[in-house]
Amino acid sequence: MKIGVISDTHGTFDEVLRNFLAPCDEIWHAGDIGSLELADEIAQFKPLKAVYGNIDGGITRRVYHDFSLFECEGVKVLMTHIGGYPRHYQPKALQHIHTSKPKIFVAGHSHILKVIYDPIYDLLFINPGGAGLYGVHRLRTAVRFDIEAGEIKNMEIGEWPR
Repeated sequence: MKIGVISDTHGTFDEVLRNFLAPCDEIWHAGDIGSLELADEIAQFKPLKAVYGNIDGGITRRVYHDFSLFECEGVKVLMTHIGGYPRHYQPKALQHIHTSKPKIFVAGHSHILKVIYDPIYDLLFINPGGAGLYGVHRLRTAVRFDIEAGEIKNMEIGEWPR
């Protein structure tokens, strides 16, 4: 299964993102979607798993949660918006990591692309950076990869000027 991971779209889902995510079977959005309408647009494009971010309003927060725990092709995934990163996890995220023991932990918020293996918790940390047009980032970024029989493979990074 090919997975596309985005975050911090802040209301943007344009042709650049559509082209990068077109080969994906599923999209994971780590918050700051921008609106429920945009989430619906992404979900019509490809199946969507998402969490809300700090800019997402009440209606989006009623549809999506702050944390999402799910399994994909035998791999347990934990996703949130404000989660920190290895050795600097937010306390609430760390509590979820201890409880659920994911193999992939996805977070957004920083607008900084990071993919780090965390040997302490034996997980792959993914922050896809900022995919939208608003924020502190200079490059728009997204990530895609394959999950096959419990293995994560073929990771690709998309980068575009803001």
